[in-house]
Amino acid sequence: MAIKSLFIANRGEIAVRINKAAKALGIRTIQAASEADTDSLACRLADEMVVIGPPQAAKSYLNVEGIVQAIKASGADAVHPGYGFLSENPRFVSAVEAAGITFVGPDAGTIAKMGDKAMARAEAVAAGVPVVPGSEGRIGDLDDARRQAARIGYPVMIKASAGGGGRGIRIVENEASLETLVPQAMAEARASFGDDGLYMERYIQNARHIEVQVLGDGTDVVHLFERECSLQRKRQKVWEEAPAAMLSKAVRDALCASAVALARRVNYRNAGTLEYLYDSKTEEFFFIEMNTRIQVEHPVTEAITGIDLVQAQLRIAGGERLWFTQGDITQTGHAIEVRINAENPAKMFMPSPGLVAAYRPPEGENIRFDTLLFEGYRVAPYYDSLVGKLIVWAPDRPTAIAALQNALNSLKVEGIHTTVPLHQALATDVEVGMGLFHTAWLESWMAARAGEANRA
Repeated sequence: MAIKSLFIANRGEIAVRINKAAKALGIRTIQAASEADTDSLACRLADEMVVIGPPQAAKSYLNVEGIVQAIKASGADAVHPGYGFLSENPRFVSAVEAAGITFVGPDAGTIAKMGDKAMARAEAVAAGVPVVPGSEGRIGDLDDARRQAARIGYPVMIKASAGGGGRGIRIVENEASLETLVPQAMAEARASFGDDGLYMERYIQNARHIEVQVLGDGTDVVHLFERECSLQRKRQKVWEEAPAAMLSKAVRDALCASAVALARRVNYRNAGTLEYLYDSKTEEFFFIEMNTRIQVEHPVTEAITGIDLVQAQLRIAGGERLWFTQGDITQTGHAIEVRINAENPAKMFMPSPGLVAAYRPPEGENIRFDTLLFEGYRVAPYYDSLVGKLIVWAPDRPTAIAALQNALNSLKVEGIHTTVPLHQALATDVEVGMGLFHTAWLESWMAARAGEANRA
């Protein structure tokens, strides 16, 4: 292993995950921490901790200059950005590269190209990958938006070119709505990403969200099959699984081949995910964006393939070529991941920071819980509410859902509210069990249940 010491420029469960993967490879870990995170599980696991600033993310985990200075001072060989924060920030990557430090991920140019949705779309078209009919590049002014929408046909979806996490997205039903929603989306994109650029695409109703995991070494690329992430609330994934049970072998093969073709076109290096919309009625899939980092839901791919993706990231960043071929990668069984957030589902998902009075991880075979929790830990109010990811594996999907129910029932977290009740309800829902859902299904399901509760 060429990397001897690793600076972890993130927090929470992904920082814990990276610490464990690095230590398994014999790499010394240096954990970045804001003043609010100095007693975190990640800091307890790391060989060294470096305080990078006050609790506010803008002054700590998002402070490019401060983090680069901390990395240099630490003497680390490499930096792992996790997901979120600076993981897809080309300026941060360029600064790391300029300092002679290895960035665990693709280079700054690839991140800039594939992180801009309009540019990524152009690359997909050039690679022969199907894309949703939409604007060619970014939308200009409102007049341009009108012309583009008229050509594509309503309803359309407008998205932030530099965005992610569902921010800057609006569904536009007609031209009158366009007049209002385009300025709203631009303002949200500017506030969230510092870039108000938008692009537009046809809105596919009742679409499913499918994504393909890839690994590349800059020359060769392989896929590790697909995941389904259609159960979403406010465009945030809450339940992910692998494989996508509704896909035929022919569609799966074509989908994964298209992901490899696009990743090869851009000489992709390290782990990446290509996201698609899938129309169950026509069995068509359309590329929408690429995430040039490790995904929150990567454990379900690890569960069905047996490949540790974070260790693979570190090995590739250390200069190794891919040590397996496509034919070496097989998928076995079915895995489901649910995101456990410190939120109260009974009160409009209000955040629930506070002291964890009691904690017991879930019990059972083929159960994994990636978390930042421990008894006595205080969940801070400053960051994303994700506190854990519960992953189960079983030989088939019905058995995996049953295992998920048991695991949720055995998980104990007291002192804060979590989204466990939401997942318990979903795991017993007939339509979820039959796989009859799409990206807009969950919000309708929650609205119907809220209506029933009010009538009662």
